[in-house]
Amino acid sequence: MNETLLQLAYKAADDKHAEDIVVLNMQSISLLADYFMICHGNSDRQVQAIAREIQEKATEKGFDVKRTEGFDSARWILVDLGDVVVHVFHKDERAYYNLERLWGDAPQLDASQVNE
Repeated sequence: MNETLLQLAYKAADDKHAEDIVVLNMQSISLLADYFMICHGNSDRQVQAIAREIQEKATEKGFDVKRTEGFDSARWILVDLGDVVVHVFHKDERAYYNLERLWGDAPQLDASQVNE
C-alpha cells in the first residue's frame, strides 16, 4: 500500500511539473513515515498546485490526508499522507533547508523504482 501511495504522490507532483523530485526511504531511519518525497516549484502558485494535486489524487483513491501545513505561505508545504510525507518547497527555500542532506543516511529511490 505504501508503494501505491508513493506512486500516486509522485505522479501527481510530476503532473504539475514539480522539479527535482527526490524520494527517501525512511523505513529504517525514522518512525515518522516510510518515505519522504521532496520536490519544488518555481512560484507560490505552482507550489500550491503541486500540493493540491497530491491531496486531491490521494483523496480520490481513498487515502487519508492526515494534515497539510504551510499551504497559505507556499514556501514549504508539508502533505502528511501517513506512511508517505511530501515536502513541496518553493525553489528558494529548498536549498536553504536541504532536507536531502539532513536525512543523508536515507537511501534515495530513483524515479524508475517509484513508477513501477
